[in-house]
Formats: sequence, C-alpha cells, structure tokens
Amino acid sequence: MRRTIAQQRPRISDPLKDATIAALRRVIEPLADLMFDTGVTVHEFSQIMRETAVRTAVKRISREDGRDSKSRVAIVTGLPRSEVARILDSNAEPKSSPLREHPARKVLAAWFDDSRFLDANGEPDVLPIFGKRRSFEKLVAMHSGGIPVRAMLDELTRMNAVEIFPDQTVRAKARVPLFTGLTGSAITVIGERARDLLDTLRQNLRNGGKPLFEGTAVVDEADIESVSLMRREIDAQAVNFINTANALFSRSVAKPSRSSPKRKTTCRLGVTVYCFQDEVDTSTAAPTGAQLKRRKNLRRRQPTGISDGTSSTGRKVTL
Repeated sequence: MRRTIAQQRPRISDPLKDATIAALRRVIEPLADLMFDTGVTVHEFSQIMRETAVRTAVKRISREDGRDSKSRVAIVTGLPRSEVARILDSNAEPKSSPLREHPARKVLAAWFDDSRFLDANGEPDVLPIFGKRRSFEKLVAMHSGGIPVRAMLDELTRMNAVEIFPDQTVRAKARVPLFTGLTGSAITVIGERARDLLDTLRQNLRNGGKPLFEGTAVVDEADIESVSLMRREIDAQAVNFINTANALFSRSVAKPSRSSPKRKTTCRLGVTVYCFQDEVDTSTAAPTGAQLKRRKNLRRRQPTGISDGTSSTGRKVTL
C-alpha cells in the first residue's frame, strides 16, 4: 500500500518544543499525585488547562497588539475558535485575588517582631492564650485578618509552630511554619510557591538584564544514614536566612511621608528556600512479607446443576 503524504513527510525536529514537553511532564507528575490525593479528575484538569490557556493567551496578545483576537488565540492555543469564544463569553474565570502572606505566617512574624509581644531579651514572650491586652488572643486579633483565636491556635499547633502549657499559656517554637498534610492551607501554599518558582525561572529565560537569583545544591548519591543530619543542618541555616530576609523586608516597606503623601510605586519581592528529597529506592532490598503476599484468586460461582467445571455450552469456566 502506498504511504500517504503525511506518512512520508519526516518529523521536523524542534529542540525547544521537545525540551518544553519534557519539562511539562516533570511538572505535571507531582500535580497528578496531588490530583489523585484530592479527587480531581483528568477531565477537570483538562478543563482548567483549556480555560487558563485561553485567558493567558488573551492577555499576552492584548499586551503585544493592543487588541483582542479570538482567531489569534485559537492559533496560539490550538483550540477551535468556537471553544475560545465560549470560554471568553462565559463568566467562568475565577477572580484572582492578589497573593497575600498566610495568616499563620503573619501572626508568627508579628510575635517575633512586635515589641508588645516580646520579653526583656527581645524574644517572643510566653503569652496567655486569652486576654484583652498582652495575649495570644490579642496577637491574633491584630494580625490574622479576622481568623478566630481557637482556629489559629489549632493551625499553629498542627504545624508544630507553638507549644501549649497546662496553665493556658502558649510559646512560639518557630517563626517559619511548615504546612503539611492534606489541608486547604497546605494546598494553597503549593499553588503560591510553585507559581513563584516557575515565574522566576520563566522570567530568567526572557530577561536580558540581571536575572532573579535561583540556585540549587544537590547530591545524587547521598548516604541515607547521613541524610537526617544534613537536613537538620540545612533546616537551621534556612531558618536563619529567612529570619534575616524578613528583617530586611520589614525595613524596606514603603511608607508615605508627610512631605510627599503620594503613594509610592511598590512591587512584590520575596525569597523561598526549600529542601527536596526523592523517595528511597528499595528495589534492591529484600522483599517484605507484604510484597510476597499473593493476591487471593477469585472463582466465578458455577451455575446450578453444573459440577464438572464446564459451562452449559461445554466450555471450561476459568478466571
């Protein structure tokens, strides 16, 4: 059979596109795990991707040409023009609120910085949980944006950021809380941190000036027995670095002066430090009892009156 023209034509190599597809596979893999953990389907992810792609393309084209063009959006995204029109004509676009510091982080930062909640040595003081003045309740009321004191205490306790004493006082254990577990707060942080990191890497690809800092230290064959020690050391150094960065940021907040009440131009600036560790490779380890346990075989019940292992048609019944 004669091959078609499309089959005869060799595939045109596009190194940048191939590298992008490979990068997308790496990015999507942890997202797929998160989807499975929270019950998000592939269909829902596909719909989110289509809507986000269309609206992102509109912003990009409008920025470049100063006008909207559904046809160009269809070309850029590869979607039918009818679907582009449907997405743009719908009110499905989520209202994107500006990224704000998490209330738990704001409360802890104030506990470490606000002189009203510090002891004589300048450290976060042990506070009574309830009280109208110098208390954890007052701290939360001033800096959480309306979060109830009990809810904030539960959240900080879950993150192991505070310690509660029997006399109903509480002590701050860490300025930098770690969000863990399948909670709304932890999942929100995934979106914020992942977007910031990807935006930094993407901007560095395009920016011809001074790039935003991004650096990674990694070892491919770390001795598993020394990992715990290395992580403790990294955690301690990271906390000191973040505390220093927070102090620097707090001194640079734009404040209107009396001579110039006009609001100054501001931007969002931040730095994130994270540690990563792959799962331990146990492929060479001896199989455990759970791994050796075989799946229980199931046998179809034979129809009534048939006892020779054959069906009514004379065929053997096997699974």
